[in-house]
Amino acid sequence: MNYYSLNKKAPNASFKDAVVRGLAPDKGLYFPDSITPLPKSFFDKIDTLSHEEIAFEAIKQFVSSDIPDSILKTIIAETLSFDFPVVEINNNVSTLELFHGPTMAFKDVGARFMARCLGHFNKENTKEVTVLVATSGDTGGAVANGFLGVKGVNVVILYPSGKVSDIQEKQLTTLGKNITALEVDGVFDDCQDMVKRAFLDEELTSKMQLTSANSINVARWLPQLFYFFFAYKQLHKTHKNIVFSVPSGNFGNICAGMMAQQLGLPIHHFVAANNANNVVTTYLTTQLYEPKPSIQTISNAMDVGNPSNFIRIQEIYKNDFKALKNNLSSYSFTDYQTREALKELYNDYNYIADPHGAVGYLGCKEHLKTNPEAHCVFLETAHPTKFLDVVEEVIRENIDLPAQIEAVMDKKKKSIEISNYDELKDYLLKR
Repeated sequence: MNYYSLNKKAPNASFKDAVVRGLAPDKGLYFPDSITPLPKSFFDKIDTLSHEEIAFEAIKQFVSSDIPDSILKTIIAETLSFDFPVVEINNNVSTLELFHGPTMAFKDVGARFMARCLGHFNKENTKEVTVLVATSGDTGGAVANGFLGVKGVNVVILYPSGKVSDIQEKQLTTLGKNITALEVDGVFDDCQDMVKRAFLDEELTSKMQLTSANSINVARWLPQLFYFFFAYKQLHKTHKNIVFSVPSGNFGNICAGMMAQQLGLPIHHFVAANNANNVVTTYLTTQLYEPKPSIQTISNAMDVGNPSNFIRIQEIYKNDFKALKNNLSSYSFTDYQTREALKELYNDYNYIADPHGAVGYLGCKEHLKTNPEAHCVFLETAHPTKFLDVVEEVIRENIDLPAQIEAVMDKKKKSIEISNYDELKDYLLKR
């Protein structure tokens, strides 16, 4: 499998090179040069397969030749060491819980998979790799946990000061070892712009090997397609016309779902559920794609004004707007609507969601208004205790802290404050 740059001005790369580089030399995102659908027999027998067997079959064509099958199976087993349950909300709506990993966020899968791939590639390498990552919330903690102690890899996480939850901040600032947190005076888009600028800076890249652990990296992005296979395995015998409503920020998760569909997974439709950061919702109405400064909301991991992965979605559909719109709907919801959804899920269905899952639930409700025959699955992307102040205020109940969260509550935060790119560059050159 080779990968090409979506800027179309760089040589093709192997999976290994794409992972180690993060971005192509022309600063484009990498995309696989072919997608071979899985045989019908695979889906016919999916109930007999374990999650690990499903994941191996789904990902191996994208990794083959760079990681032997035996090692890939070990990487997958270590990545998927927790559950992915589907919980029924009502006859037309279910939720896929993706928060049962070590940092209680869906990004645990991609972070763990990428860390193990990079660890494998770096075994014989004497040159250190610096993983540079921007986070709007959960990415930072998942990457920090996934890469903690990985030989030859240093992780530098940029996060917007005051714009992640207290628990999210604890998860990315308290590990130490090879993990450093940079607290940025700005918003997530400022963090992401700094990371992208670092990759363009030849003075930096000539002196150090930089890669990214955001979903721009193929090893962070592609494993997210596993979720959709796991949900299908649990639902397909009882429900047809399965639709996924995905809380969408940088659009890596929903893009991975579309890759699962390209592999043959019978997904009927996708809903991109947005908060006030609604660039894609607007695009699907106007055909005008206009990135904007991000707006702070209570579903902060989705506070992205210029989603990096949308260019991959356009590539999947060969930039055919009509084909994309046939398979993707998008709706935008306010913080008020999000709080009302949290309240409804708790009062009517005894289900405690987080604000991102609540936005996904609203996407389901909107889609079902005109598609009542569908069964809509919203992705519950983080444990509600990661957003205690919002959730407890809405449902008026105290939530017990799970062990993963309790473990970081009393740890001391350690971060380095920066305000601009020059300060980031100065830190990287001196470290």
